[in-house]
Amino acid sequence: MESIKKNLIYNIIYQILIIILPLITAPYISRALGPTALGIYSYTYSIANYFLLVAMLGISTYGNRQIASTRDNTRKMSKTFFEIYSVQFTTFSIAIIIFLSYIVFFAKDNKIILFIQVLYILSGLLDISWLFFGLEKFKVTVSRNLILKLLTVFAVFVFVNNPEDLWKYALIMSAGTLISQSYLWFYIKGIVKFEKVYMVDILGHIKPILILFIPVISYSIYKVMDKIMLGSLTSYDQVGYYQNSEKIISIPMGVITALGTVMLPRMSNIVSKGDKSKEKSYISLSIKLVTIIGVAIGFGIIGTSDILAIVFFGKDYSASGSIMSLLSLTILSISWANVMRTQYLIPNNFDRVYVSSSMLGAVINFIVNITLIPVFQANGAAIGTIFAETSVMLVQLIFCTKYIPISKYIFQTIPFIVNGLIMMVVVNLVGNYLGISLFTLIVQIIIGGLLYVSLTVFYLYIVKDDLLYLLLKQVKL
Repeated sequence: MESIKKNLIYNIIYQILIIILPLITAPYISRALGPTALGIYSYTYSIANYFLLVAMLGISTYGNRQIASTRDNTRKMSKTFFEIYSVQFTTFSIAIIIFLSYIVFFAKDNKIILFIQVLYILSGLLDISWLFFGLEKFKVTVSRNLILKLLTVFAVFVFVNNPEDLWKYALIMSAGTLISQSYLWFYIKGIVKFEKVYMVDILGHIKPILILFIPVISYSIYKVMDKIMLGSLTSYDQVGYYQNSEKIISIPMGVITALGTVMLPRMSNIVSKGDKSKEKSYISLSIKLVTIIGVAIGFGIIGTSDILAIVFFGKDYSASGSIMSLLSLTILSISWANVMRTQYLIPNNFDRVYVSSSMLGAVINFIVNITLIPVFQANGAAIGTIFAETSVMLVQLIFCTKYIPISKYIFQTIPFIVNGLIMMVVVNLVGNYLGISLFTLIVQIIIGGLLYVSLTVFYLYIVKDDLLYLLLKQVKL
């Protein structure tokens, strides 16, 4: 079993890779396709992604946890894998049939693009990454993505040149994902052995999978449904602005998600052994780490958003600047909720708290969206996301207060927020002075990064925080 350090590195690479490579193509795609064509892609992708999320149910999280808890017994783990995958195969088969029926009988526009998106849903049928996550074999998922994602980027630059190439872009992205998921199946030989499964055992997984499916639906409302509601209530241009803003925010969230994905199977194992001391130690360290990273990137994006939007996506996407600033306010709340969810609630089987918080977030997001999107368009959707993510975090923190010193963590966050505010003001002043350019953005990032790191290291040194010495030990300074 790999160490947490190695697994974290592998999974950070995995999470950032699936975000950063599309982001590299974003400036080119934004100019080649234009806001309308890009909006059509985002709209159809959102619909397909909704079908994929529904078909996947709560299998990603549940499968991860179950594999982690049975991995010491190959026969039991193999049996668990085939039972859970039987559920996944069935739900995706049904989803694909329904999606095809929707295209044929109900969809009025963009049918060709929607048919291409069927490949994306099919990729979900072959997705067994949860098996490797549960086994903490993150290196496998990284290796399968690297070459395929690079080939996808290459294909985009070669074959997509104007708005008429929208179908090519959709095909490249969908087929790339399908091939990537198919690749994992070549690695399962020697990991799992075929075990005959019975219907009664398969049905035993349905209830817990459905319970963990509720947060998936709730999450999709304020992630996927944001774009669907924007496309329905405003224009495709607004969907394009919002989509690009999300791409920027997704980069730091990839790091946060990486930590949660790595720690979920490890914490499940620790909880099963009843080691409360190690459990609390990991949570405390994780909260501090995601706070430092989340504050830095969140306030950094706010300070550079106007320039960042234009430099990355072009003048046509200047509206993405304000959307980006609003969405960056969710980074810290998402980070804290991720730690509570993956390192305490799910490992301790407090699934209902996780479910309740996500449902509340979905309801709040829908209410705010339906109220503000017609008035503030994409900015209204961003505000809805802020309210949703904050409510999710608060519900989880209030419950965890019974078992974890949450007030202590909140107090420890204040100095880092102060450092972030100072950095934000400075980089904003630099941007105002130098004007809009790539050079300005680079200078802002360098100055902001050095300033925040210096202030944070100085604070950690003054208070003699263990995190500083741990980090120094890791880099062998």
